[in-house]
Amino acid sequence: MEKQSLGIFFGGQSSEHVVSCMSAVNVIQCINTQRYDLTLVGITEEGRWVQVNNVEEIQDGTWRMSKVGAVLCPDATLKSVLLIAEDGTVTRRKIDIAFPVLHGLYGEDGTIQGLFELAGIPYVGCGVLASSISMDKLYTKIVVDTLGIRQAQYVGLHSSELAQMDACIKKVEGKLSYPVFVKPSCAGSSKGVNKASDREQLIFALQEAAKHDSKVLVEETIVGRELECAVLEENGEVKASRIGEIRAAAEFYDFDAKYYNAESKTDTNPDVEEAYVEEIRRDAAAIFKALDGRGLSRVDFFLDDKGVVFNEINTLPGFTAISMYPMLWEARGISKTELIQRLIDQAHLR
Repeated sequence: MEKQSLGIFFGGQSSEHVVSCMSAVNVIQCINTQRYDLTLVGITEEGRWVQVNNVEEIQDGTWRMSKVGAVLCPDATLKSVLLIAEDGTVTRRKIDIAFPVLHGLYGEDGTIQGLFELAGIPYVGCGVLASSISMDKLYTKIVVDTLGIRQAQYVGLHSSELAQMDACIKKVEGKLSYPVFVKPSCAGSSKGVNKASDREQLIFALQEAAKHDSKVLVEETIVGRELECAVLEENGEVKASRIGEIRAAAEFYDFDAKYYNAESKTDTNPDVEEAYVEEIRRDAAAIFKALDGRGLSRVDFFLDDKGVVFNEINTLPGFTAISMYPMLWEARGISKTELIQRLIDQAHLR
């Protein structure tokens, strides 16, 4: 059987650049190279697209010094072409399927998915609509409001409103009680997220969140267990895994606790009442469908003394060594290699 050309896109300009590189290494190591010719395309934090020779360059970071440009052409008549520029010469390389191992801004928000659509390349994961809405925590909450699924009470603010800080504080305090969590609406991996227990901390948190996005989300604090559910769509059927639990080493599961604190733990078989497990699985599938999800997503919840609370959805969840999404399927007998192959197969079928 003739090999297909599989393009792996990683890095990116978001605050999750390093996490994307970690995910890419794991994904690449699980791909059957007897079936696919791999083309690795790294995107630097400055937005420069380069050809990468091998996974070792990703592991040691030297890929960022590549002098070989690799730009995806959106001209659909050229049939999925990657333009390789080296020493003043441009050559074409065909890409049959794209696997965006990208998180956050310009990778998980529908922008690169739109580029794949223009180029006519089948790609892994959610489409433009699901990616853009799901990346925006505020608009995700607006959609979930229509499903009748419980979620944290919230206030949305635009960064331009922060010039009138007193009015912003009044808006927040009029609906929510301290402590509150303040988040950039479109950032990921807990970048720019802070907990505020009073006005002074709220002002700081709003200003910090606004550094990462033009929209800021302020939410009531939910005190409960952090549970996650993996969703996999195949041939139009949406499957929800069992649940996993996050046990954060820090006060909340921020970026450092998630990736750099060895005391943070993940449990793929937590002791949770079966009724709650099934509710989470139903809610995860319902939210994924409502957002027009495809391929994969990880849906996050809290479990407090009143029951299940939706937190957020990630349409391109991490594939690092500690990422919950592949771990949840692995715990159910689907290896990372098989899982990645299924995702590629679905991209090809679509």
